[in-house]
Amino acid sequence: MEIMEQDKKLKIAKKIGIIVICLALLGGTFFVGLKVGEKYYPSINLVEGLENKELGKPANVDFSLFWDAWHLIQTDYVKSAELDKQKMIYGAIEGLLGSLDDPYSVFFEPIDAEKFNEDVNGSFSGVGIEIGTRKGILTVISPMEDTPAWKAGIKAGDQIIKIDGKSTADLTTDEAVKLIRGNKGTIVILTIIHKNSDTQEEIAIVRDTIVVDAVKLSFLDNDNIAHLKLLNFNENAPYEFYQAALKMQEKQPSGMILDLRNNPGGYLEVAVDIASWFVPKNAIVVRENIKGESEEVLKASANQSFVNLPVVVLINEGSASASEILAGALRDLRNVKLVGIKSYGKGSVQEVKKLFDDSMIKLTIAEWLTPNGVSINNNGLEPDYKVEMPEDLNSDKDPQLDKALEIIKTII
Repeated sequence: MEIMEQDKKLKIAKKIGIIVICLALLGGTFFVGLKVGEKYYPSINLVEGLENKELGKPANVDFSLFWDAWHLIQTDYVKSAELDKQKMIYGAIEGLLGSLDDPYSVFFEPIDAEKFNEDVNGSFSGVGIEIGTRKGILTVISPMEDTPAWKAGIKAGDQIIKIDGKSTADLTTDEAVKLIRGNKGTIVILTIIHKNSDTQEEIAIVRDTIVVDAVKLSFLDNDNIAHLKLLNFNENAPYEFYQAALKMQEKQPSGMILDLRNNPGGYLEVAVDIASWFVPKNAIVVRENIKGESEEVLKASANQSFVNLPVVVLINEGSASASEILAGALRDLRNVKLVGIKSYGKGSVQEVKKLFDDSMIKLTIAEWLTPNGVSINNNGLEPDYKVEMPEDLNSDKDPQLDKALEIIKTII
């Protein structure tokens, strides 16, 4: 009996010994694995002063590289004690948008988001030009009429080489806007290469408050022809166009010249709203190609007051985005003739996404096509009647408007 008890105790002791050895081995393996894995373990847990480290991480992306870089900056950068973590986050987001290689997808810090909203509301302080990047060069899309830039002789297609002596070669459009903007009464010096020229010219421009009227209306040929300048598609444009429409209905003109020259665009919805005055109800004004996977169409609403009014449209290289949508719709749906020179060719749609801290992302979400499915992006609209403007910047002659007036008289 005693022998059996001893055998039993011996077996239990052996089992306990085996368990202890296994635990020791497991513990050692874990310790060794931990030490070996430290090299590859994401640095996110070593980064101090951050919240929400795990929320919203994209699937199938090894994000550890980002946190490794962050941790390296935090530990080894010579001025690590002065790091502004919020600024680093904003810089990272800017880098994300920059990697898209799309000049129209940009990030705005809160203060810049506020300035952007001022722009679309129709009032800001600056020189009055719309700029973009064309073939890697900062280029004037359009000078706004009667602004300091306009009066200084800045033209659509001009290349901006320097801003106050600083090269624009490595600047984003947003960075350039920040440099050009400034308080009323201050001076900014733009180094310009005019279109069709190789010579640089320094132009000093005094900044001013830019109040952007959307619509200017006049009457030509003894008030028989309405000349309606649509200068942009900001949020005030529908109301201003409505006011102009009331004046035209009083005058009862026989035709209209719709002047979209140097109109850099604006809200897509505004372009569709204004197009609705000219085309049949429910006609497709624009097609949106979304990621090449689906298509959405935007149709004319209930206006149609000018659907039977003869119209000729003026365009130039400063006519971009929403103005190209309107011109393209009128040509496709009503065979309206375009006069001037080829438009800018911005055929993409941006949507503004507000972030929780009042920063903002303006993101390209689609490319747009005319009602007949013609892509404008990087191509522009070719006029039916090509007419150049005089090279003399001080000339009062307007052969484009003269040609439009000649054509409208043949169809009224």
